[in-house]
Amino acid sequence: MNYVLNPWPWYVSGPLIAFVMALLLYFGKTFGMSSNLRTMCTIAGAGKFADFFKFKWKDQLWNLTVVLGAIIGGFIAVQYLSNNSETNLNPTTVIELQNMNFKNPGSTLVPNEMYSLDAITNPKALILLIVGGLLVGFGTRYAGGCTSGHAITGLSSLQKPSLIAVIGFFIGGLIMTNFILPLIF
Repeated sequence: MNYVLNPWPWYVSGPLIAFVMALLLYFGKTFGMSSNLRTMCTIAGAGKFADFFKFKWKDQLWNLTVVLGAIIGGFIAVQYLSNNSETNLNPTTVIELQNMNFKNPGSTLVPNEMYSLDAITNPKALILLIVGGLLVGFGTRYAGGCTSGHAITGLSSLQKPSLIAVIGFFIGGLIMTNFILPLIF
């Protein structure tokens, strides 16, 4: 028999995240995904081309377990904890997305119009993914970290720059969702 479980509720996953953050703070470590890209580029030899990649990458090997954990955790979540239910979107949001030519909004976790193998054959979607990726990469460097690093580690350790960054992330997300995305689609 193949049982499909519901995803963990917030009252289980939230305290688990808090516990992990307490452990990281206790051991003097910080959490963030964007720093792993720097580590992987350094391992691949990027330090020969830019001073930014010249650092003791072996001190960050522990953080690469976060990437491995995210990959394994994502696989487990999709294969064993997913119940294939639709996302419960606000009806107004569904109408707005349908007006932007999104088919079946909420039926998948991310829209197939942007995140599928068929989407990368569409020049418009491919350009959006490439430009979006470059902007996210630039933004994480400019902000000194990514959303997970600032929102989870930075806020839990009461860092003012992280509070400012998270406010900026939310403002940017609101602008993108309400003004820029409708112009693109």
